[in-house]
Amino acid sequence: MKYLIVVDMQDDFITGSLGSKLAEAIVPNVVEKVKNFDGKVIFTRDTHFADYMNTQEGKKLPVEHCIKDTDGWQICDELKPYVNEIVDKITFGSVELPKMVSDAEEIELCGLCTDICVISNAMILKATYPEVKITVDSKCCAGVSVESHNTALDAMKAVQIEVLE
Repeated sequence: MKYLIVVDMQDDFITGSLGSKLAEAIVPNVVEKVKNFDGKVIFTRDTHFADYMNTQEGKKLPVEHCIKDTDGWQICDELKPYVNEIVDKITFGSVELPKMVSDAEEIELCGLCTDICVISNAMILKATYPEVKITVDSKCCAGVSVESHNTALDAMKAVQIEVLE
């Protein structure tokens, strides 16, 4: 089975509290990728709660975002029609995701942010399934900055995750 993991394409990361022009720019690419993908598509959703500012992450990144059931927590409107399966994750990488793709022959990832959640999930999947082909589409990812995006892509290449340019 081929899987496409669409990481955290949520309003808060695109146009909301942590949004950026870099994130906005990849939305059409991700829509095309999802529409044309021949396999199973799974979305992840960064999920925090009202106590976010008291968490370890909240103390290091004191910007409320992706609070469950808020508008910013939602998958962006352009991708909503394609959401069939979703995993809510309370941290950067999902430990549930590997269980969901246990029959994978290939796994491709895209989404936000390359240097935080995309790399975290890619590394977890590579560690769990070292013989499965794992790819990341760089044109369908955006990082906090162009530099951190490229650094994350280089780190993934170093552990034999294929990066599509």
